[in-house]
Formats: sequence, C-alpha cells, structure tokens
Amino acid sequence: MIYRVLYEYQQTRNASHPREFLKGYDGVCVTDGYQVYHTLEKELEELTIAGCWVHCRRRFDEALKLIPKSCQKESEAFLLMKQIQAIYREEGKLNDISSDERLKQRQAVIKPLVDAFFAYLKTIKASRKDKFGDAVGYALNQERYLRVFLTDGDVPIDNNASERAIRGFCIGKKNWQMIDTINGAKTSAIIYSIVETAKANHLKPFDYVQHLLEEIPKHMDDRDCSFLEDLLPWSEKLPAEIRKA
Repeated sequence: MIYRVLYEYQQTRNASHPREFLKGYDGVCVTDGYQVYHTLEKELEELTIAGCWVHCRRRFDEALKLIPKSCQKESEAFLLMKQIQAIYREEGKLNDISSDERLKQRQAVIKPLVDAFFAYLKTIKASRKDKFGDAVGYALNQERYLRVFLTDGDVPIDNNASERAIRGFCIGKKNWQMIDTINGAKTSAIIYSIVETAKANHLKPFDYVQHLLEEIPKHMDDRDCSFLEDLLPWSEKLPAEIRKA
C-alpha cells in the first residue's frame, strides 16, 4: 500500500483554503467536526466526510475528568466511555484482514455497538452549557459522519494517523522560530511532507533525503522529469539500504 503525507500552510482557517486544496479529490476525508468540511461535502460532489471517533471520545473523557473519582463509575459519561472503548476493542481486532472482510466484521460486530451508543445518547437530557452536555451534543451532531467508517473497510475509525504525522511539527515549532515568513512556512510544509511520507512508507528519512540530494542534481539539465518516479518513497527502485528492516 502507498502512503502519502501532505502538509499545506495557510494563514487562516478560511473555507476557501480547504476548498481549493480538496478540489478534484475523489475519496473520503476523516476530520473533526469543523463545519467547513461538512459544507465542502455538499459543494464537492466526489468528497465524502467521515467523522473521527477520537475527537468524540476526547470530549467524553474531558467531561469524565470533571467528576469526582468516587462517582465516576456511576456516571453517564463513564458508561458512554465504556461503550466507545468496546467499539475500539472490536475495531482493533480487524487490523490485519482485508478491506472486504473488515467491512463484513464492522457490519456484523461493530455496527450494533455503534447503534447502541447513539440509541443511549438520544435518551440523555443534558445541558449544552457543561462539558458533558457539549460532548453529547457533539456526538449527536456528528452521528452521520461517525457512521461512515461502517460503510467502507478502507476508511479508518479516526484520524489518529494524521495527528501522529503532525505531532512532531507541533512539538518542534518553537525550535525554529527563524521560520517567520510565508515562503519559509510553505517550504517547511514541503520538507515535512517528504520526510513524513518517507517514514510512512518504511524508509529511513535521513538516508532517503540524502539519496534525493545525491540523485536529483544528476538530472538538473534533463527536460524529462520522469526520473522522479524512481525516487518516490514507494518506488521499488530505491536502494535497499534506505529501507527499514
């Protein structure tokens, strides 16, 4: 399987940026509940938005932490967290099977758990002004999107892969405050895209970048850029020594 990690820098969260970025994309995006993505799904015919169960679980976890420990196990937040844990437990058993088989198992085993989760949610009366009410409201508003993974064996249950890919950038950003221009930020996004895609395709990132810096200069006068195909992170023509064991 080919993995691509792509970063893009924009100065704002304006809807025009994801609209331009996703234009022409035919597939599924797993996102949080940011309303812009749902609006784009209506505008872009081939785009499907799937919800992220981690973002849903996180809100219930935050609500649970506000309850005294002695009372947590009797709370509705605790029960809902246990239901989400059950969904994840069954999903975790499906990692090493085909997409078709994963879809069958999701429909047979996980869908009833998801149905029970939302059925219980709809019986709860909670104020949207507190953490628990906010979590309930979020989950109910996202139900349509949180169910998408049940319809496609290739759609992940959450966007944890994206969060892991961006974590290094977020942790390290204070270490390179010299990147204080738009061009610098865009260049940084390109470099991170290359490095993280290499990692996702089981390459040694330092060795891979070194290989690129050695090979690309040999073709600076070429009018034909087809040589780049052999340098892509998923190319079978890459040297064996830059691959992780």
